[in-house]
Amino acid sequence: MKLNVLFTVIALVVAISVAGAEKARFDNYRVYRIRIENVKQLEVLQAIEQLGEGYSYWREPVNVNTEVDLVVPPHKFAEFGEVVEQHELPAELTVRNLQELFDAEQKRTAKQGFGWNAYYTLEEIYAWMDEMVKQYPDVLQSIVGGRSHQGREIRGIKVSYKAGNPGVFMEGTIHAREWVSAATLTWILNELVTSSDQNVRYAAENYDWYFFPVTNPDGYVFTHTSNRMWRKTRRQHGVLCVGADPNRNWGFNFMQGGASNNPCSDTFAGPTAFSEIETQTLSQYITSIRSKLTTYLSFHSFSQLLMVPYGHTRDRLDNYDETIDIAAKAVAKLRERYGTQYRIGNIAEAIYIASGGSIDWVKGVHRTPLVYVYELRDTGRHGFVLPADQIIPNSEETLDSILVILEEGQKRELHRFQ
Repeated sequence: MKLNVLFTVIALVVAISVAGAEKARFDNYRVYRIRIENVKQLEVLQAIEQLGEGYSYWREPVNVNTEVDLVVPPHKFAEFGEVVEQHELPAELTVRNLQELFDAEQKRTAKQGFGWNAYYTLEEIYAWMDEMVKQYPDVLQSIVGGRSHQGREIRGIKVSYKAGNPGVFMEGTIHAREWVSAATLTWILNELVTSSDQNVRYAAENYDWYFFPVTNPDGYVFTHTSNRMWRKTRRQHGVLCVGADPNRNWGFNFMQGGASNNPCSDTFAGPTAFSEIETQTLSQYITSIRSKLTTYLSFHSFSQLLMVPYGHTRDRLDNYDETIDIAAKAVAKLRERYGTQYRIGNIAEAIYIASGGSIDWVKGVHRTPLVYVYELRDTGRHGFVLPADQIIPNSEETLDSILVILEEGQKRELHRFQ
């Protein structure tokens, strides 16, 4: 009997592995936005999260009086309809066919090489970075911030016009499916070396910039080859589950809320802090340059938020008031160009409790003065599948706000090395 069970499990694992070799499709998958109005509704939605079976969340159910975005597969339409009716869930259909969004997103609109009217693979991004270093060898330097479980480098570029500058760290795509994060960082990097705008030139030449467009390379590759909605790393955990959430795996207030100990969950924090080689090695690199860093910016999508540490508590710790005041000025500037509205707060008050994140570790361990996380466009209409024609507008307004953060930090003398 035990052998039969073992053979069944092995067969299931093999089947999953074979299926993973083909790119997952999401034909007729729907996305619903649901307003959680009471504790019972919250419990129902959390039960769906644990159930799996094709359901997945773009925004997780964590609090009453918040909204979630739930992906519902076709074979669950009837079941979900019954749940909505039974528990009076205020559910609004926002996406009727998820695969149509993916198809539109991945359709290249130009063939003239790397640019910002399309999304690119890891190999294409790395090749572009190599070309940039060749083109601007006096100011750009290839750097490696770590490595991945599957042996890929976490590659970056340092921008430095002169010695002695304070450092700005730009962390992108730690969650694999958030493609606009990498696109935004490559666009900003390009602006720093090509723009003639005097404000951009000042920022480019008076700070050292450390750009890492993709800090979860295995997961990012998987979103291109197999499953566009993949979030985590790619190391096996247990028999059936793969990956940990690399933004719950950092060693500061690890597993203090907003993270899961279920290896199959999208928010699985890993068995221990820094269990994932991606976070281990990237944290070691950050530590090696800690004395140079005055600003750390992490880029996610989606929700249009600019947030400060911490994610494990709503208490307003460290220089909360100062950094929130700067954030208010930054989002006001961001709004000027296209009218895009951002909200501010610490992570726990702006969205939900979420412990073990990179910016909490940077702030809590290294005491870096200016630490922010962006949740880029949009607020849910396209979710993680932001149309490519929004990459440049999104990047322009984001850079506008970054310049304000640096300017305000300089005024308050937060640009000095620690």
